[in-house]
Amino acid sequence: MVVMSVSPTYRAWQRLSGKPGGSALFSAAMIARVPYFASVVPHVHRMEPGRCEVTAPKWYGVYNHLGTFHAIAACNLAEVSMGMLMEATVPASHRWIPKAMTVQYLTKAKTSLRAVATLAVPDFAAITEGTEVTVPISITDRDGTEVVSAEITTWVTPA
Repeated sequence: MVVMSVSPTYRAWQRLSGKPGGSALFSAAMIARVPYFASVVPHVHRMEPGRCEVTAPKWYGVYNHLGTFHAIAACNLAEVSMGMLMEATVPASHRWIPKAMTVQYLTKAKTSLRAVATLAVPDFAAITEGTEVTVPISITDRDGTEVVSAEITTWVTPA
């Protein structure tokens, strides 16, 4: 088995997440690095190879005309969870970029949301040229009802 180094983002998560306020500090730093994510005020709660969990509060900035969580804001939350999953999963020997997104809006999102991205970790040693990796994301409300289902296809290549 080949041991591969982790991304700087995942290394930062490993350093901060176990400390008091560490996940909030990590989430703030993530927003500073990717300012577009700030619109949903994401908070990373869990980040490890193959899994990431991120929450977003329901606040005025994500409201649509119905007073519910805007569909595109939910897409933004899905992209946050996928991105942090990929940062935790893809070794420093490779790189990734989003390529496509498929989204199903299942019901109105009337509360804060939780996005969970999961992935069976690929054998990165076998990825020697560009490969598509699709990450499924489930977004649920406070009651656990799935309100959005998404798949984000990424393009993974050796660095």
